Amino acid sequence: MGYVGNQQTEGFSSIPAKQDLTGASGTTLTLSHAVSSPEAIDLYINNVRQEPTTAYSAVATTVTLTGSVVSTDDIYVVYNALALQTTVPPDGSVTSAKLDPNLVLGGGSFLGDSGGGTADIFRVHQVELNTNVTVAANTNALCAGPLTVASGVVITVSAGATLVVA
Repeated sequence: MGYVGNQQTEGFSSIPAKQDLTGASGTTLTLSHAVSSPEAIDLYINNVRQEPTTAYSAVATTVTLTGSVVSTDDIYVVYNALALQTTVPPDGSVTSAKLDPNLVLGGGSFLGDSGGGTADIFRVHQVELNTNVTVAANTNALCAGPLTVASGVVITVSAGATLVVA
């Protein structure tokens, strides 16, 4: 079967086998895997499938029952889907090879010999600053003028920092 879109090489999760919750009692059950909705599981109590949203609700790893179970009830869950997992790459792990070559940071661009590549030496930017800016201590900032600062916008130059408008 054909695949539409970018082929993903990692990040798939397999759906776990059923989870046996026999021995639980009360009105809440704890799942071993997070789910995003009651429909993401099939809950069985004494081999009778319970109706999602009517007999129970499920958020993350907690199932809340509308009735109560006792420790002798045969309870199990079959997972249909797991909660979406978001992966945050570790600091410093994203290289320039992973960025779009057309990426523009700070509302400006570079111009020169390579038409937008790494050999370009001219930084082109807007002439009006519309966002508050703080130049952190022990850092330098450079802006080619003339520069207009919009009404209400503040430029803060911290102690030990330098701002040059050329």
